[in-house]
Amino acid sequence: MTKTYLQVQKQIAQLQKEADTLRKKEAAGVLARIKEAIAVYGFTAEELGVGTRKPRASKASAAPVARRKGAKKAAAKSAAAPRFKDDQGNVWGGRGPRPAWFKAALESGKTPADLAA
Repeated sequence: MTKTYLQVQKQIAQLQKEADTLRKKEAAGVLARIKEAIAVYGFTAEELGVGTRKPRASKASAAPVARRKGAKKAAAKSAAAPRFKDDQGNVWGGRGPRPAWFKAALESGKTPADLAA
C-alpha cells in the first residue's frame, strides 16, 4: 500500500515532535555537565567566550576574507582618497548622491573645483 502526501506529512510532524523532545532531554544533560565543569574549574564568562565580544585580529580569520571574490576591488574602492572637501572637514568621494554640505556649498556660489581635495 502506498502512502499519501498527507500521511507522510503527519509522519514528519510526529517525528519532528519526537526529535524536539529528545533534543531537549539531551540538551538538559549537556547543560548540567557544563554547569558542573564551570563550578569545578571556576571558569569566567570571558574565558568561556560569552562575555563582551572583541573583534578578531588573527591572521587565520582574515585570510578567507581576502580570498573572497571581489575583495580586492572593494578594498581599493573604500581606500580611495576623497575628491571633495570643505573648510569644515566634510569630505565626499564623488560617488553616490551629493551630500547636503556639498549641495549647500554649490548653492552659496562655490564650484566643484573650489571644493576639490
